[in-house]
Amino acid sequence: MALVRAYLPIGIIVRKSPGVTRWAKWSWRVVAVLPGAGPADWRELRRDGDAVEYHAATLNLDLWSSDTEAYLVGLSAKIPSLIVVMREVPNSASGMPFEPVIVTASPYEGQDYLDSGDGLIESVPMPLGLIGWVRDFVQEHHVEEVFIKRKRDKKRMDLVEDGKGDARVRQLSDVYRAPRSTPTESGGAL
Repeated sequence: MALVRAYLPIGIIVRKSPGVTRWAKWSWRVVAVLPGAGPADWRELRRDGDAVEYHAATLNLDLWSSDTEAYLVGLSAKIPSLIVVMREVPNSASGMPFEPVIVTASPYEGQDYLDSGDGLIESVPMPLGLIGWVRDFVQEHHVEEVFIKRKRDKKRMDLVEDGKGDARVRQLSDVYRAPRSTPTESGGAL
């Protein structure tokens, strides 16, 4: 079966708002996505006092026929979401501290990025039209894999004593013996 890919440009909407602590001057959050958006580079969309929303970038949402199981898990969530990954860019040309890197519909891939702890990773609710597009892709390309339980072989592994103790160290007795206390440790004389 050939690997099939479908993609759709997704605009990433980021909100910059005043921080709530003295250690963070600004709070940055991915708040929405725009399916089918055109190119953008931190274009200001809306301003409300100190809070500003930007169309930060447009990235391709790639769907692969090999990942349909992950998309099914994402679609079955209470709120189907996309995961947006933004990396920190200390001295960017745009003057913004983050750069959108990837958008994915796979919660498995999103978990991998969360485990790395690198950058800003946000879960953003999918618009209804996007849910339908992902669902249609999954219905067309998903192949249910039959679970095959692995059977143990009958070979007895407990009969071989390889690795018990260190062969380089000569021992006069059993490697599992209880350590003896020396006379000085027990308070007695030598």
